[in-house]
Amino acid sequence: MEMTSNKRIEANTEKIWNALNDTEVLKASMPGCESFEATGENTFQAKIIAKVGPVKARFTFKVNLTDIDAPNGYTINGEGNGGAAGFARGSATVKLAEDDGATMLSYSVKANVGGKLAQLGGRLIDGAARKIADEFFGNFIEIVANGTQGPDQTVTTDSSASQEGVGLPTWVWIIGIVLAGAAVLFTFA
Repeated sequence: MEMTSNKRIEANTEKIWNALNDTEVLKASMPGCESFEATGENTFQAKIIAKVGPVKARFTFKVNLTDIDAPNGYTINGEGNGGAAGFARGSATVKLAEDDGATMLSYSVKANVGGKLAQLGGRLIDGAARKIADEFFGNFIEIVANGTQGPDQTVTTDSSASQEGVGLPTWVWIIGIVLAGAAVLFTFA
């Protein structure tokens, strides 16, 4: 499965980069995300409940970030296991670029699925992946624009909220992208 897309976000690149490196923002953006935590430098683990057609499972994802070029982008590599539902492996390249005071976020995802997920057929998996990615980005854009995660929760996306150095780059993106774009892949995603 391959998926590419661009999203224009009405915020500067620094704000988007910081939000992509904030585990609370990413967790709140990902549909079905139960947990999202750093396990080491540029490595993460997430637990997500996903449903693709008749297959519903809890996936555990291991993700690492490579080719980090703050604040311009990185590559997310990950694999997820959903037990009897199957597995997913993939990578996503995420790029940020200034666009007249806003930010153009581009991503390209490549993924493979196996087990029951693979038996569903590419059309169903692709549709589910796009739906999850759209939901992730819709949530992410709302959180960045409004600074909220939901009732009674506020997310700070300024530089003081980011980790030291590269910290927690948007691998969610992938579990955002790899979870969003790749979120489908692993559940995609």
